[in-house]
Amino acid sequence: MIRRSRVLAATLLAAVLVTASACSSSDDDSSKASGGSTGSSGELKKVTYVTAFGAVGRDSFAWVAKEKGYFKDAGLDVTIQKGAGNAQILGLIKGKQADFAALDFTGAEIQAGKGAFTNWRAIAAIHQQTLVSIMTTADTGITKPTDLNGKTVATASGSVSELLFPAYAKLAGLDPKSVKIQGAQTTALNTLMAQRKVDGLSTFLLSKKALETASKKDVVVMPYSQYLSDLFGNAIIARDDLISSDKDMVKKFTEAAMKGLQYTIDHPDEAAEIMHKDQPTAAVPAAVGEINAMKPYVSPPNGAPLGHLDQERVARSIAILQGNGLMPAGLTPDKVVDFSFIPAS
Repeated sequence: MIRRSRVLAATLLAAVLVTASACSSSDDDSSKASGGSTGSSGELKKVTYVTAFGAVGRDSFAWVAKEKGYFKDAGLDVTIQKGAGNAQILGLIKGKQADFAALDFTGAEIQAGKGAFTNWRAIAAIHQQTLVSIMTTADTGITKPTDLNGKTVATASGSVSELLFPAYAKLAGLDPKSVKIQGAQTTALNTLMAQRKVDGLSTFLLSKKALETASKKDVVVMPYSQYLSDLFGNAIIARDDLISSDKDMVKKFTEAAMKGLQYTIDHPDEAAEIMHKDQPTAAVPAAVGEINAMKPYVSPPNGAPLGHLDQERVARSIAILQGNGLMPAGLTPDKVVDFSFIPAS
């Protein structure tokens, strides 16, 4: 099945690469960055960063970078705001109410491919593979994708998890129409599964610990990446006008954020405590669980630097999304990634 995914991607890869332009476009290069004016010599530059989703383990590296002084050393005064998913985050970026953000890269690719949000570029990968997964409790007896035939799976309405499910199911040998997809609020998913109101969830594998806690049962995880291996998970993005007007500042932000990410995966307990100090409602055990769960997905293959986005993989991911009808043809890697910030070597 993995081979079938790669063949599908390869069919469209050439077209994606051939039409890729060498430079990034900008919706409005003349606009100033929000809070982006530089003060007197030595003054920290104020910028706003939005997390992917609230204050949870996967986003703790931002607070680490701030607490450890990595942002300050880069000449930046970073305000961290809690995000609420791709739609809200891309809206803030489009409205120039935020300068940087973390989000699900695959979902953002789909939006860019549809022409909905285009004034951003990814500058670093947080997760080298998509973390979308099917999760269920062990007592359901579901252990492989084909076991979902005739079952009900809950997922966040309109999320990338929902959008990707048909492609995942087909590659896994499952008729997607044989599964009932039930839309729900993200915060309600674990409760639905814990109460056995559904047979499984399509959500991020980083919430495995939370589901185990809610259900008091062992949890079975079936990652989408088993069949959709070229899709990235979360990435850090910047407004394209910022990249055009102050590339050095964007580079410094990227380097500081990657220092925070590296420290976080090396010291998960301390990272969780740092976030909790600033965000008291962020539970430390849950944050530690998320950080440990994402650790295997953070390091790029082949010894590339932390945060590296491989251009050919991005092209293949676009081809997969186009081939499964999730967006029309025309999107090229340069329209969603600036590859200059973390080169392969």
